[in-house]
Amino acid sequence: MPVKKIITKGKVPVKIYTDDIDMSAYQQLVNISMLPIIHSHIAAMPDVHCGIGATVGAVIPTKHAIIPAAVGVDIGCGMNAVKLSLKAHQLPDNLKFLRLNIEEQVPVGFNAHSDSTVRYDACEPFKKRLNQIFISHPKILKYAKSLDKKWMNQMGTLGGGNHFIEICLDQHNDVWIMLHSGSRGIGNAIGSYFIELAKKDMCTHIKDLPDRDLAYLNEGTKHFKDYLEAVSWAQEYAFANRREMMSIIINALQTQLPPFSIIDEAINCHHNYVTKEEHYGEKVYVTRKGAIRAREGELGIVPGSMGAHSYIVKGKGSPTSFHSCAHGAGRQLSRMAAKKKYSIKDLHEQTKGVECRKDKHVLDEIPFAYKNIEQVMANQNDLVDVLYELRQVICIKG
Repeated sequence: MPVKKIITKGKVPVKIYTDDIDMSAYQQLVNISMLPIIHSHIAAMPDVHCGIGATVGAVIPTKHAIIPAAVGVDIGCGMNAVKLSLKAHQLPDNLKFLRLNIEEQVPVGFNAHSDSTVRYDACEPFKKRLNQIFISHPKILKYAKSLDKKWMNQMGTLGGGNHFIEICLDQHNDVWIMLHSGSRGIGNAIGSYFIELAKKDMCTHIKDLPDRDLAYLNEGTKHFKDYLEAVSWAQEYAFANRREMMSIIINALQTQLPPFSIIDEAINCHHNYVTKEEHYGEKVYVTRKGAIRAREGELGIVPGSMGAHSYIVKGKGSPTSFHSCAHGAGRQLSRMAAKKKYSIKDLHEQTKGVECRKDKHVLDEIPFAYKNIEQVMANQNDLVDVLYELRQVICIKG
């Protein structure tokens, strides 16, 4: 589907790939479009919904500036997936023990690795650069207790919220591992610190912003340079965190399943991040907040909810979307609203056939709290081609 709606109330247009957008998200997009730093237009993906600071599902190209709140605090959050040489019939009939084994090996929620299981080799490349960031900005440490040590213990961990690990089957009954996580507590601390710093730097101009959370850092200033270094560090950490988790999961499965190998390339992609790219003849900073890059031929992952299909896709390189596509189904109910509307019985019904926790602690992730993933995919057939359709048989939520 091509662009379905265009907003022209700001300094640049907003091009939206869906008709399904609530007024809060609509207003957030209008607010962003009023900023003087936006290049060409803003693209809103089919899973667009209201976020904190900026709209989730937005692709925001900026000239000589970055909006830290648009990148957000889950810096580098994204997906990883690999296809295994296993077939569906090689999985055990009872998948609970596989799930419990993975949960035992990969810390979830607020849990982290113990000192004896820290992934020191994976952490080593990050130490020196992080110390330099802390020296310049020691106040980052106030955003998380024992942060200087915790980030190492969290390498190779899932986290909470909508982060997940899944074992899936594709349309050919091949087995896949798929996971969703980010830069953990250290990314949150870095994001929170620089969001407040941007507001402080713009204190004399904050009243001119349509939303104070849209405070930005200008290229050429010290804080911009420091943020670029810190956010790049967090994005690389998130990438490594997913890679380490995938390694742990593969090792865990090898103890319980027939011998197998990875038979397709690993896809490791961010969907909350900023990078420099060229679009419409100009090099700009592109912030994808809840969107993945989909350059021509580039592979990506678009997950559904814990009861819906997910998709491995290949990008078409659409200029209008800034070579981007949706990052998932997108929420249609807040966590609180989902808990009020649905019961544990509903959760059991909506996750029938999936081995997962079915208790009050994951009720806010119930499938019907999310948009219809098939409709999201239909709205972005101009942006990507579908290579594989996955259905989960095991889902581990943070």
